[in-house]
Amino acid sequence: MKRIVLSMAVALVLTACGSSVKLDKVPVEDKSGATVSTTTDAGKIDGSGVAKSDVASVDLEKAKLDALMKSTTRTVYFDYDSFVIRPEFQSVIEAHAKFLKSDKARKVTLEGHTDERGGREYNLALGQKRSEAVRKALVLQGVADSQLEAVSFGKEKPAVLGNSEAAMEKNRRTEISYR
Repeated sequence: MKRIVLSMAVALVLTACGSSVKLDKVPVEDKSGATVSTTTDAGKIDGSGVAKSDVASVDLEKAKLDALMKSTTRTVYFDYDSFVIRPEFQSVIEAHAKFLKSDKARKVTLEGHTDERGGREYNLALGQKRSEAVRKALVLQGVADSQLEAVSFGKEKPAVLGNSEAAMEKNRRTEISYR
């Protein structure tokens, strides 16, 4: 008799734990309130019996690079009357090179600038040499030359107005501008 009562108690507990809800076909509501069907498609199962997902994969390395580029400076500064890249800007060049190599479709314009000292033609030539120096440094890091365009604005687009040495330092630059 104890066995029958024990068997009935176990059956009762197991029945109480059961659910009649079908988890395969649960309706989902989107934010607009419309019901969306979530039935599984047999056509989405590959030969190995594993269901394929419509969810796009995320390239974490690319996402990290995108975040890094938002915080990385896009300006390389130069000394007076020079187009030699200073050592402290080598890390900027390397970061942009890594970013450009990760996506061959990205294009960049390298905009060379000078301070206001010197003639118009001289400053256009110096600005071009500065933008070409950054272009060559990026190519040496493995960036395709087809992704880069070097241009010069000379003294026509100053970053800072004024005749002070601090203002002129900010104008001797190459800006890396993504298109």
